[in-house]
Amino acid sequence: MLAETPQPPYYAVIFTSLRHEHDEGYAAMAERMLALAAGQPGFLGVESAREDVGITVSYWSDPEAIRGWKAQVEHREAQRLGREVWYSRYRVRVARVEREYGL
Repeated sequence: MLAETPQPPYYAVIFTSLRHEHDEGYAAMAERMLALAAGQPGFLGVESAREDVGITVSYWSDPEAIRGWKAQVEHREAQRLGREVWYSRYRVRVARVEREYGL
């Protein structure tokens, strides 16, 4: 499903990852994080896909909303587990969306 975002500008947090083969508990945590993010101030939507590389793009109203999400207590625990258990590599990129178009 594609996120229904407002007219730009807004912000995108692009999270790309490679997971370890053993990722017990990951799916439940990912589901919890999606529900938690949806309730965060400034959250606009999310899109995600996984084949070998996972890509999740979350959309936010402003940098303050992104900082609030990064600092959220349960999300901080998920970040720790990601570093210690689930991911072999990851990158987080933050971008300002200047324009969008589509069908």
